[in-house]
Amino acid sequence: MNDRAQPTLKRVTNESGLEVQPLYTAADVAASGGDAMIGLPGEYPFTRGIHREMYRKQPWTMRQYAGFGNPADTNQRFKYLIANGQTGLNVAFDLPTQIGLDSDDPLAQGEIGRVGMSVDTLRDFEIAFDGIDLDKITVSMTINGAAAIAIAMYLAMAEKRGYDVKQLRGTAQNDILKEFIGRGTWIFPVEPSIKLVGDTIEYCAEHAPKYSPVSVCGYHIRESGATPAEEMAYAFCIARAYADEVIARGLHVDEFAGRLSYNFNIFGNLFEQVCKFRAGRSLWAKIMKEEYKAEKPGSMWLRMIAAGGGGGLTFEQPELNIVRGAYYALISALSGTQTMALCSYDEAYTIPTEYSARISLRTMQILIAEMGLTETVDPLGGSYYVETMTNQMRDKMEEIIAETDAQGGIVKLVSEGAIQAKVSAQAYKMQRDIESGAFPKVGVNCYRNDQEDEHKVEFHPYDEDDARVQIDSLNRVRAERDADRVARTLAGVGEAARAGANVMPAIVEAVKAYASVGEITQELVKVYGRYQEPIRF
Repeated sequence: MNDRAQPTLKRVTNESGLEVQPLYTAADVAASGGDAMIGLPGEYPFTRGIHREMYRKQPWTMRQYAGFGNPADTNQRFKYLIANGQTGLNVAFDLPTQIGLDSDDPLAQGEIGRVGMSVDTLRDFEIAFDGIDLDKITVSMTINGAAAIAIAMYLAMAEKRGYDVKQLRGTAQNDILKEFIGRGTWIFPVEPSIKLVGDTIEYCAEHAPKYSPVSVCGYHIRESGATPAEEMAYAFCIARAYADEVIARGLHVDEFAGRLSYNFNIFGNLFEQVCKFRAGRSLWAKIMKEEYKAEKPGSMWLRMIAAGGGGGLTFEQPELNIVRGAYYALISALSGTQTMALCSYDEAYTIPTEYSARISLRTMQILIAEMGLTETVDPLGGSYYVETMTNQMRDKMEEIIAETDAQGGIVKLVSEGAIQAKVSAQAYKMQRDIESGAFPKVGVNCYRNDQEDEHKVEFHPYDEDDARVQIDSLNRVRAERDADRVARTLAGVGEAARAGANVMPAIVEAVKAYASVGEITQELVKVYGRYQEPIRF
């Protein structure tokens, strides 16, 4: 007999707080809840996918995030990506547009077109999507505080080009609650902001029933410091808040739930990420069926874009981000997403170049064409580890939702700044763990190359001429439009807001009159006010 002491295995706990065992068996699956929630793809509870054949029938939509400068610049990038095989568009807007400022507003100086496309009026949408077939290429818009205006502009642009808006597909992020938690592009206080989200859902249910007016965004909550389980749980709490707002207006859940979608993040442990999505799919189906009494299967679907998260990228050794991105894409495919966006390797530095964006696009295409990711549904299904962790992640998410509800609900906690404070504290701890080496990050705190040339990335230049072009374009629109019609429609926006009515019809009319983002926002601010962030210590 060997008396030598056996080495003690290091304890491993994932980011969501679940301990990872060195070996899993059927007994672990049974102990975690068994196989009752696995089911078959395309059938409740949809753990294995919301469609029966998944990618065997149709690969995921490839929808790279893109937009910068003026609309003409962005239009060129859109066409470049489409020419290289991209199958959907994901629009980035600049900061002034996101917070409801016109390009000639003094507060917009230096930010026009810097981190996204600049938009002032409907004319900018006409330029940005010129030559793009909106029946073949669906468009997602990452905009929140000014989402009602952007949706109105998109629908008005499509209608002007002859598309049937009732058949038009597309998505707006339009998740304002997550903006209060992370990212910060809010305009109005919490309650009227939720009311505006409800207005867009109600309006689209009637006028654009195939358009998705909300993409609930756990992505930025995760980037702000949430764990993978919290990312999903808080997103579900937010979606419930929007659903409650619309149901209170008299809509049945099946009238709108099928057009709700999600935007989730991918960075970190491969298996934890895959399991959070499998768990999240079944939990959302359960919430819709049991809590909201949805009857249509489509109302229970977790329709999502799963994107390679920029929070996982590093400034150091940026070429390693190509490898990270490939794994993020693999996770996304294994997770059963409907749409995939993949961060480019230079995004820790700058707006992606055409070269880096093409590498990300080719990475997704390699998974489809060469790696066999479209050949069978849920290839990790049945793994003792994956099924155990899926059950445990679902339990963890339900625990977080119950805690949130017990403390007054997501709207109350966001209004008070409680969720913001929690995820910020977690982000701080994670940063300290990276700095100390407690949380390994290759190239940052281990396997460093201190002699490397750190200037291998081409920076996207900020062009002051783009700002001047944009302001000149805005001035031309103002000179050419019908001033009386603009004044009349803007007054209509204010009247609808004061009456507590759905403001979308009035915003659509103002947009068609070429009223600007800033002008429409100001009418709403007169009624709703502006949000003041709570300070918590």
